[in-house]
Amino acid sequence: MKMKKTLLALCLGAGLLACVPAVSFADVNLVPQDTSAAPAIPTGTLQQLAWTPVANSQTQTTNLATAGQTLNVPGITGKVAAYSVPANIGELTLTLTSVADKQKSIFAPNVLVLDQNLTPAAWFPSSYFTYQEPGVMSADRLEGIIKLTPALGQQKIYLLVFTTPEDLQRTTTMINPAKAYAKGVGNAVPDIPDPQARHTPDGTVKLKVSTNSASSILVGPIFGSSGHAAVTVGNTAAPATAYSAPA
Repeated sequence: MKMKKTLLALCLGAGLLACVPAVSFADVNLVPQDTSAAPAIPTGTLQQLAWTPVANSQTQTTNLATAGQTLNVPGITGKVAAYSVPANIGELTLTLTSVADKQKSIFAPNVLVLDQNLTPAAWFPSSYFTYQEPGVMSADRLEGIIKLTPALGQQKIYLLVFTTPEDLQRTTTMINPAKAYAKGVGNAVPDIPDPQARHTPDGTVKLKVSTNSASSILVGPIFGSSGHAAVTVGNTAAPATAYSAPA
């Protein structure tokens, strides 16, 4: 079996589209392991954050206006959410959702994945999180599915969720409620404009953690593999000075 990691971004995009009902397209040219364009955050600053643990099969909801934290770092604006997830339970599927509010405004999320020493390993910009139409049990939202395989020897990996000054200058096109209703009842969809949702410095985000058996992104090396290096979150052996998040 050929293990070509040069197709990571395409596999990731395909996995996302297969898991959501609406037709929307993530950034298929995304190279998650390239964190050079992500905001540079000093390790000492990251260590001062309170990292909320999210266990397997758990969904954590964070209202950034009340429970978000602040990072005084260039390239990050508004409140951030900081999560830790278990890295010793196998391959992970992480679903990150940003829910629109009643005023049809929304938080445009970026996700920085860090290893157990808080070293950046992968970055998913806001273009990765695509608009999903509301359903019977769901609201307008931006959503993306991140699949990771943590390297052996780690206990935790970390996710920092934030937005940027550039994101606040953009908007998201949402479906007009009349159109959504017409689709739901099988009527002709009216030819009316869709609202433009402004992006806000805070909002409501949800992180769901689950395990999977066919991860799209390898986080750690495969012995005997060739091609470009895979996304690496940590080394194959646990460092002696691993960072431990506050309880």
